[in-house]
Amino acid sequence: MLSSRIVGRSRGVRRRLGGAVTVAVVASTLAACGSGGGGGGTPALTWYINPDSGGQAEIADRCTKAANGAYTIETSQLPRTSDGQREQLVRRLAAGDESIDIMSLDVVFAPELAQAGFLAPVPADLASRVTEGVVPGSVASATWDDKLVAIPFWANTQLLWYRKSVAEAAGLDMTQPVTWDQLIKAAQDQKKLLSAQGRRSESLTVWLNALIESAGGSIIEQNSTNPDDIKLGLASPAGTRAAEVMHDVAVSGVTGPAFSTSSEDTNASQFESADAGFMVNWPFVWAQAQTKVKAGTLDQSVPDDYGWALYPRVDADTPSAPPLGGINLGVSAFGKHTDLAYQATECITSDENQTYYMNTNGNPASSLAVYDDPEVQKVYPMANTIRDSLALAKPRPLTPYYSEVTGGIQREYHPPSSVSDSTGQKADDLISAVLTGDQLL
Repeated sequence: MLSSRIVGRSRGVRRRLGGAVTVAVVASTLAACGSGGGGGGTPALTWYINPDSGGQAEIADRCTKAANGAYTIETSQLPRTSDGQREQLVRRLAAGDESIDIMSLDVVFAPELAQAGFLAPVPADLASRVTEGVVPGSVASATWDDKLVAIPFWANTQLLWYRKSVAEAAGLDMTQPVTWDQLIKAAQDQKKLLSAQGRRSESLTVWLNALIESAGGSIIEQNSTNPDDIKLGLASPAGTRAAEVMHDVAVSGVTGPAFSTSSEDTNASQFESADAGFMVNWPFVWAQAQTKVKAGTLDQSVPDDYGWALYPRVDADTPSAPPLGGINLGVSAFGKHTDLAYQATECITSDENQTYYMNTNGNPASSLAVYDDPEVQKVYPMANTIRDSLALAKPRPLTPYYSEVTGGIQREYHPPSSVSDSTGQKADDLISAVLTGDQLL
């Protein structure tokens, strides 16, 4: 099993369609297949993609055609889970595998891979183009050591979803910001469900991070490439307030019987039931409901009752900091055609392709201009709210030691009903001990 830490090898018009401990054991038998193009043929770039509904493969075909023979793009699918994707990429990159050219990276991956020297430097002129008009959080997640190290592709954020009939009956004005406390009370009064992700998984870290950021703090208060110098904020006043909210939701009696195993998918299905009231979740819930309506398994009256708003506030006088998700594109430092790979990323992330990807695969664009597209506005009635949420969204901790941080959080904050005002300090102590090598997760 891979160690979760890697030691670094070294310390207008928007885009147009165009041209942590050292890894202890690396599979020595990894074959470095190379990026095509041997013998004078057209260079073949391999893009390692996260699973989707075929959108990235279609974009690869589009950009192959647009390259006019300069290169072709082939896709290779990564495992379904974020952990699985990271493990496969790290093993291959640590072995200097030349078969990887472009990688679809979860927004928490870039610092670790950049610190390890696994990402090719982003050309300065390209960096300025691919960050123009892009969601600030996406740019931040693609940046490490004050340099852009990956290319923002698509972004994501969670909204507060609500049943309009329930909110109206509860007397909530959803045109105004609402707090978690208000949602708990409204759900209790109406005997309806309040859904969030309580499972021991990355979604739990997503929720905690949003709560701490919304309370004015950060999981990492002082960052560093040296794990001994990292200062955590889990036991700060903001961390304590976030823990209070998480606990209050978990013991409210309105989360459903399986809250400690609830995921985004189970919440989305739960929100389609007659007991639904409020939920925090990604925009895919809208497309899921529409698909079920078309299949005849969900009545149109259900999504007709869906409303959406910005993520709930922790405190009434402090704006919320919604979760940030999405994918950035990394270019391997070991590929044979890094210049062509970066040309390809500019094509992949063009506004035209981001619009296509959002409309067909349900993944929101990182380019703000895409949200003005008439088709996007038609497919996503909540497009403006998604854009407003992305403007406020904060990334999870940007650190080469993210695996240790999220692993410690998932261990100490689960189940959410057990969270108390001492949980932050316990998690702080655990993660700090893991970072210094005094304890293992």
